[in-house]
Amino acid sequence: MPAEPREPHSQNIRAIMAFLREHAPFSNMDEAHLAHFAEHCVLKFYADEDIVLSPDEGPVKTFNVVKQGLIRGERTGKAGATETTFEISQGECFPLAALIGERPTRTLHRASGDTFCLSLSHGAFVTLFSESEPFRDFCLRGVSSLLDQVNQRIQSGAMASIGPSHSLDTPLDRYALRNPIVCSPDLPVRKAVARMHENNVGSIIITDDERRPIGIFTLHDLRTMVAEESATLSTPIGQAMTREPYALPADADAFEAAMLMAEHHFAHLCVIDEEKRLIGVVSQRDLFSLQRVDLVHLARTIGKASHLRTLVSLRSQVAKLVDTMLAYGADSGQIVKIITTLNDATVRRVLELNIQRHDPGIPFTWLTFGSEGRQEQTLLTDQDNGILFETPVGMTEDQVREKLLPFAEIVNNELADCGFTLCKGNIMASNPKLCLSEKEWDDWFVRFIDASTPQNLVYSSIFLDMRAVFGATEALERLLRRVLKRIQKNALFQKMLAGNAVTRRPPLTIFRGFRYAPDGKKNTLDLKRQGLAPFVESARVFALACGIGESNTLERMEKLAQKGVFDRKDASAWKEAYSLIQALRMRAHQEQLKNQQPLNNYINPDDLNPLDRRILRESFRQAQRLQQKLETRYLL
Repeated sequence: MPAEPREPHSQNIRAIMAFLREHAPFSNMDEAHLAHFAEHCVLKFYADEDIVLSPDEGPVKTFNVVKQGLIRGERTGKAGATETTFEISQGECFPLAALIGERPTRTLHRASGDTFCLSLSHGAFVTLFSESEPFRDFCLRGVSSLLDQVNQRIQSGAMASIGPSHSLDTPLDRYALRNPIVCSPDLPVRKAVARMHENNVGSIIITDDERRPIGIFTLHDLRTMVAEESATLSTPIGQAMTREPYALPADADAFEAAMLMAEHHFAHLCVIDEEKRLIGVVSQRDLFSLQRVDLVHLARTIGKASHLRTLVSLRSQVAKLVDTMLAYGADSGQIVKIITTLNDATVRRVLELNIQRHDPGIPFTWLTFGSEGRQEQTLLTDQDNGILFETPVGMTEDQVREKLLPFAEIVNNELADCGFTLCKGNIMASNPKLCLSEKEWDDWFVRFIDASTPQNLVYSSIFLDMRAVFGATEALERLLRRVLKRIQKNALFQKMLAGNAVTRRPPLTIFRGFRYAPDGKKNTLDLKRQGLAPFVESARVFALACGIGESNTLERMEKLAQKGVFDRKDASAWKEAYSLIQALRMRAHQEQLKNQQPLNNYINPDDLNPLDRRILRESFRQAQRLQQKLETRYLL
């Protein structure tokens, strides 16, 4: 049984306030509110295995903070076994949802080792909840509110270098130019250009009778038309316009628009309503008027570079862009997609320049695997690529390889010049084993799935996240559909994948300390292999088993939640935890660049502030929970 609580007047109130200041959300609260907590709380002791809270006790009446020790949450699983669903360590609070909902807790809370808790009565809690905004926000949103604090600090650090700006989460409706200049398709080009000149705009939208956009004509189109003599000024604009302009709904955000512009190299976007009628136009200038580095402009500059040396010099702009995007409110999931988009543009341009110089004369698709295949690359990246080719009539696969492999070797080396380091494991297109026809790739995957060797399981983290960067995609789409069906039907392969996925454990000890990486500097954690990999590999197994074709980890989790495989709250917690680790990893990379240090994925948790350490620990614990779900599903 727990010992009798000690009355607050017998405690050192200043010491309690000092303790609270070291932990969120108390670190953001006013002194008066901390004093209120310290004056009204009592210190309770629980011996090892004591029950702290139970669903049988009725509605929760206290708010508690662990001062020393550990609280373990227990529930009875479907098989009747007791499962640990969470752990609460020093500085953490419980139970939030039950207290706010004025209901019993659904989880039994048990002390693990000798444990002391600061306990606040319901009345004192209500007073604090009503008077302190940081405390109220934390109680209502839990770890999400703490994640916001981490993101805001990362954002404010980046903001210092470029000044204030709009958020990339801002709906397009806020950016859109209202009442854009429009015309019908039969208007002569001369009159359309005159209308653009009168209104001092760079584009005109061509609409049908229902005001739905059917085309766009820009000053760039005018220059091209004149230079190529493809039309005259008396030609109807409908014959000179760019058909089917890109459009997004008004509630889409600025990030989605920016990525669309960067990927397709255009400068204007139509904003439409639910009936697909035109309500406005957004330009890249509208989105990034305050930026010193422009995402769309950088992607376009990469896509039009005429020399390798230009591409090499442009790579230094990507790190600056990451700072800019962080300051604009982009989260880690958005940042890695931005980096991947620019990496894709660089790879495509290297390929295009080499085809101009020495075209191998064979249609091929350039494949990318691993983190780039998942669109999850950061500034620290190496090459994982391959080739899927069509075998021309009259040629053998080996004859095709004789033409493609020298070309691929040049591309691999030039990508290395651009900052994509050569893969130490030779997972590159210049490797004959990764330059294959559709049939050869299909045969390779059949052997890969049927023979679950240790090496094949290692390969699973690379080749099961595959994407086309350059060339036709139809053959790859056919291949991936077949691969997905085979995996869905092969329960043994799924179980082997699951077993492999849980071998890489999150770096937490049984005493809630950190388990350091064996190959890094002393007392460091590897955020990629120890932190992100458990999420990536677990989500991959669940997604493949459910026939989900997406390769991005966050998108996989979202699809699994939509299918009911993941509980929605669990999926949100896992997505937040994954994003937090990725954010800390990117921040470490930015610090390394700032200090002119080589990029790596190692951090020393002692260098983090208490909030970051706490959330990092919570993120690793969420990875443990995801792995436990995988172990339960496959009886590992």
